[in-house]
Amino acid sequence: MSDVKEKTLSDIHYIKTVVIGSVNPNHPLSEESQKEQVDLLNRCLNDYPQGKIIGTDTTIGKYRIGEHELYMQKTTYHIGFVRKPYWE
Repeated sequence: MSDVKEKTLSDIHYIKTVVIGSVNPNHPLSEESQKEQVDLLNRCLNDYPQGKIIGTDTTIGKYRIGEHELYMQKTTYHIGFVRKPYWE
């Protein structure tokens, strides 16, 4: 038997939102900016205190530029923590 208690939503006292991507065609993200977003998400999920994804929102933008269609996606992750991370 393990003494490790599974976290429940009632244990969550701090929520951090992490956005990956963009739906604004006037301000596209560079590869470096996208990497920074993913690195922050990974830090939230892997560093101490370890967060847990409690929800996601996905936004998709469809734009017509001349004869071309452009699709952009932004996903917002809601990360729950037992307490606010020291690095936050």
